[in-house]
Amino acid sequence: MPIPESPSFLSRKPTVPPTFDGVDLNDTIAVKKARDAIIREQWVRSMMARLVRDELGECYRREGNNHLQACKGIRERYQELQKDLKIKGYLFEQQNYVPKDFNGDGVPPKQ
Repeated sequence: MPIPESPSFLSRKPTVPPTFDGVDLNDTIAVKKARDAIIREQWVRSMMARLVRDELGECYRREGNNHLQACKGIRERYQELQKDLKIKGYLFEQQNYVPKDFNGDGVPPKQ
């Protein structure tokens, strides 16, 4: 059964998606919220990979010599999550942001 979220947690939970899409880059408050959401999402993925890694280690210890067959699903899940282990930050994504409606001819989209 899921644990209900407390009001203090809900007040700090980000309300923007973890991307710069639709964010006015001149609005510093919106940019800060997008940055926080991006960093938070990266930390969640990193911690999820850490939990799967701990589960994989426990499976290896529990299964012994049979771990190659018994822990296959967990091992494959951990391999999928390995690309998200490092926290990359937001600077690259912010500095190289290209709007989705950018037409590529050097002229910014009309507002």
